[in-house]
Order: sequence, then C-alpha cells, then structure tokens
Amino acid sequence: MESFSDDGVVREPRSGGVAPNPHSAATSEAALGPALIAVYDNLTSSPRVERIARDSARDLIEELATRTYQISHEAGGKVPYMVIREIVENFIHAGFDEVVVSVLDGGNTLRFADQGPGIQDKERAFLPGFTTATDTMKHVIKGVGSGLPVARECLTFSEGTIDIDDNLGTGTVITLRVSTPAKAAPQSRPTIPTPRLVDDPPPDLSMRHKKVLSLVMEVGALGPSLVARELGVGLSTAYRDLEHLADLGLVEADLSGKRVLTEEGIQCLDALFGR
Repeated sequence: MESFSDDGVVREPRSGGVAPNPHSAATSEAALGPALIAVYDNLTSSPRVERIARDSARDLIEELATRTYQISHEAGGKVPYMVIREIVENFIHAGFDEVVVSVLDGGNTLRFADQGPGIQDKERAFLPGFTTATDTMKHVIKGVGSGLPVARECLTFSEGTIDIDDNLGTGTVITLRVSTPAKAAPQSRPTIPTPRLVDDPPPDLSMRHKKVLSLVMEVGALGPSLVARELGVGLSTAYRDLEHLADLGLVEADLSGKRVLTEEGIQCLDALFGR
C-alpha cells in the first residue's frame, strides 16, 4: 500500500504495494501539475498563459484558485471566489491531470478543463452528498459532495450558470458564466453619489447580519466558509449574507477574494454599538 502525507502526496510504496491510480488525489510530487491559466483578451489572438506549479495538492489548489480569481477580476469578471475555489478543488478527482483554466469574456466566462476520468452522471453531481472522494482526498478537500451544488446555488444567486461537458478524448470541462451588465445610457449630467454621513442612522440589519459584520471586524478578512463555521449556517447562506453586506457598501472583497470592512462598515459598527 501507499503511504500518504497530510497534504495527499504519495510516498514510496512498500514492497508488494499497489501502484497508485494516476487519477487519484494522491499524485506524486513530481507528477503534480503544472496547471495552466490561459487568458483570452479576444478570440482572434493567442492567449496569455500563466503556469502554476506547487509541490502539494493543497498549495496548488490555493494558488490556482487565488490567481484565477485575481486575473478574472482584473479583467472585469464577477465570478465569486468561493465558486472558483469549489471548482478548482474538483481537480483533485482528476489527479490534476492536464489542468487548464481559460479566462474569457472579460473574466465573466471561466472554463476549467482536465484529462481525468470524467464525470459520468452529470446531473447527480449537482446533488448534495454525492461524491467520489476517497479518504486520501479528504486530507485536502471536504469531500462531502457539496462543491458543485454550492457553486451552482451561488452562481444562480449571481445570475450565472454552470455547465459540465466531456473534454475531448477524456476528462471534464466545467464552464462558469455570469451575465455582463448592460451599459447604462449616457446621462446629460453626471450623477455623483452622496456619501453616507457618520451621523446617518445605520442600515436596518438582521441580527445575523450584525453578527457577520462583527465577525469581519474581529477576524479582519474572511470568506463564506469561516462565516458558516462560526455562525453555524450553510455556505450558501453565508455567501448571501456577505453579498448583502457588500451591496450595502459595508464590506468589500480584497485581492484574495476575502471580505474586509469598508469605512462605512466601520462607521456602521460604531453606530450599532454606540462607540
């Protein structure tokens, strides 16, 4: 049998052991990655390609998700970080075999391709609880069958879509799309937003929204996973709460995709707690 480290990397098999599955999460360090990010400024020229290589599955997932988020949002895309992270984690089922992430449509279309074993039952893959994750994979990812369902629900909330297709020959292609907002008609006079004054009453927040805002203040920067764990709510609920606070201008995403307090968020907390 193989022996595994905490990050899901195969060590040398003992005598008489079974050779590792090439599409297992336990991919050897030498065979892990690299993953490629192809950025298409348009479809009439070759893409700009960035190579992501790391020694462990956990580090590769972290770096690939973060860079995909940064690159797509720098191009103007709106796909949430949590959705990108869930799809990148799914590469573990393919052993990170020939991973390519394509950034198109100004970052609003992301295509995740691999040469793994593929997904046979694509509809069931969207049902919570269905998973092919092994014990070894669960050293790196949750492995409870929540990734694709959570990604689809979050994208639906953002007026986006997610599709699963077979890759050429073998493997899977997952495509994320968010709608591009229509450009507003030009106005004769520019509209200058009026900033909320310190003395203005704080927005009407539910008790849970106040807890989330307080948690952001306490932690400094967080994502939906931490909110869900600390407050005992579902990931999709945590995502919606953070989006609501962002719509109110109380939190915003930093370069890593995590949410941090804005100046208005600080003022709101001051008003709520009478400081």
